[in-house]
Amino acid sequence: MPLIKDGRLIDDPWTPVADNATLPAEGALLVSYATWTANREALLRRNAPLGIRLESNQSPALIADDLDRFDLIALDIPVFKDGRAYSYARLLRERYGYAKELRAVGNVLRDQYSFLHRCGFDTFEVADDAAVDAWWNALSEISHTYQPAADSRRSILALRQASKGRPVPPQPDAVTATGGNYSGGTY
Repeated sequence: MPLIKDGRLIDDPWTPVADNATLPAEGALLVSYATWTANREALLRRNAPLGIRLESNQSPALIADDLDRFDLIALDIPVFKDGRAYSYARLLRERYGYAKELRAVGNVLRDQYSFLHRCGFDTFEVADDAAVDAWWNALSEISHTYQPAADSRRSILALRQASKGRPVPPQPDAVTATGGNYSGGTY
């Protein structure tokens, strides 16, 4: 499946590992939470990037103590109306300070692109190869926002305050929460 990262199409460097499959000795692996818990010690001994995929019913709290071990966290969106991945992305960025790759996988729709990005996702698995072209316009379709989020965009209120020369209170975002380490792309 095509991947969009930081607004461009990229090749996926990660190898997904099925549950109960033999772990490859080399290469960047993407494992499920079940595989992580069953093979934790073996995975930690590997000298290669490690990613984990969480299903929508698996909270990031399950891996909070091990976040520094993961170079990628993929959050599953099983159906378009399941919003848990949005909440989990914000928790990972803002509460836990996770600053590495955060990928939206599963039923990821073009119409959700801007909102997912605002919650902290920086990589998106696109199911339909033919629809990739339509994704390029999705970020620019929403030019102003009303609420602060995990990205660095200013809300309409903050923009109005700034245009009138009034002091603008600092906006909490993932950059502040992670000490400036999160680079969630630009608009």
